[in-house]
Amino acid sequence: MGIHRIGLVVPSSNVTVETEMPTLLNRHADEQFSFHSSRMRMQAVSPEQLRAMNAQRERCILELGDAGVDAILYACLVALMSVGPGEHQRVEGLVAEQLAAGGSDAVVRSSAGALVEALHAIDAKRIVLVTPYMRPLAEQVVAYIEAEGIQVSDWRALEVADNAEVGCIPGDRVMDAARSLDRAGVDALVISACVQMPSLDLVQAAEDEFELPVLSAATAGVYSLLRALGLPVDIPGAGGLLRADAPAAALQ
Repeated sequence: MGIHRIGLVVPSSNVTVETEMPTLLNRHADEQFSFHSSRMRMQAVSPEQLRAMNAQRERCILELGDAGVDAILYACLVALMSVGPGEHQRVEGLVAEQLAAGGSDAVVRSSAGALVEALHAIDAKRIVLVTPYMRPLAEQVVAYIEAEGIQVSDWRALEVADNAEVGCIPGDRVMDAARSLDRAGVDALVISACVQMPSLDLVQAAEDEFELPVLSAATAGVYSLLRALGLPVDIPGAGGLLRADAPAAALQ
């Protein structure tokens, strides 16, 4: 059994994705993974800094291509969703073209696309979510998801602008925000629509408490990577999305 090399493109101030993604994937019973990151400079979650960060993408992809990775995750959800509907498809396509030009056939996913993919996989038509963003950016995230045919019936923005502080948001604060949502008639809760806001310890607990499917940007990213690599989806302790290869059936 070989080791699957996972490339992560992350904001420079992100300290969460490189913790949660390895923790999740290293729970896989049958596969092994290594993790290789390239960083884009970004401190504040603002439109200006997000645009400047996205401009560094090509350099990051070159670095990860040199590492011979098998898959790349563009791990900043709001950087793509703030641009406008369908941006994940455009960026994933550009990254794949750049890799192919360098002779790499690595599969490419993004946190933005992974969340959309995971919600469709569990047939979620109506959801609620928690974000760490300032309200204007949170509204863009909501609009992006709704453009994918998924209704966001209620949401909370914790309004933390400093990305380093996002990585320190207490779980109790996130859970309190989730408890305040109107969850009547919804198909799923996205407890963290951000790979920097810690959520790994919350997903299973929230699913047990609220008795509905709960996912995060991190669990959606793992789901998407495993599917893209053609590997079984079965990660314990991280919610129903990752319990089986057919999550819609597993979550009934």
